Amino acid sequence: QVQLVDAGGGLVQPGGSLRLSCAASGFTFSAYPMMWYRQAPGKERALVGTITSDGAVANYADSVKGRFTISRDNAKNTVYLQMNSLKPEDTAVYYCFVRVVGRNYWGQGTQVTVSS
Repeated sequence: QVQLVDAGGGLVQPGGSLRLSCAASGFTFSAYPMMWYRQAPGKERALVGTITSDGAVANYADSVKGRFTISRDNAKNTVYLQMNSLKPEDTAVYYCFVRVVGRNYWGQGTQVTVSS
């Protein structure tokens, strides 16, 4: 079955960097666009960005544009979220997401806390 495993979160100071990963299994990873979402305390889950199936194109929410980069390694069935210049408002649980054959699948989430 489809499985997404998020990893890489932690505590980081403002201005710091983190790299999240999402290991996928149970479907043809290279055939599907992948997405990253985040949910901050007391807020709804929001789209961070997307990447095409071949990794050629990525798009981002305005709030992270220029600071975050999504990439993927189709040989390793893994998608990444490189986060630079982190701000306290980036504090959230981050989830990877894929829609396969009309069904939505989420990773379990990884906590990112940006604080001094």
